[in-house]
Amino acid sequence: MGSTVTDYSFRLYIAGRTARSQAAVSNLRFLCESHLPKGYEIEVIDAIERPDLAEQERILATPTVVRLEPAPQLRVIGDLSDHGRAADVLGLSDSGGMLSRRST
Repeated sequence: MGSTVTDYSFRLYIAGRTARSQAAVSNLRFLCESHLPKGYEIEVIDAIERPDLAEQERILATPTVVRLEPAPQLRVIGDLSDHGRAADVLGLSDSGGMLSRRST
């Protein structure tokens, strides 16, 4: 099979297999399926198992999703249950909201 071209890449930091962590995974997948028909990548990192990565990325709370691509890097803290706001902040909606962007 050929490789899939993805326009968006996300890293989701969670802490264990809690209900909140699983909700964040489900909500991020839902957002991507709804807004990114051309493809996306999601990498889930358990900060309990990989505290080095969480520290390196300065993850202060979980769940936190980091949009790695396209630049600029954006972050959302929480379980992403407010789909509209999460889509805005991650640059997935047409409105292009900038509610709590963090560029790096």
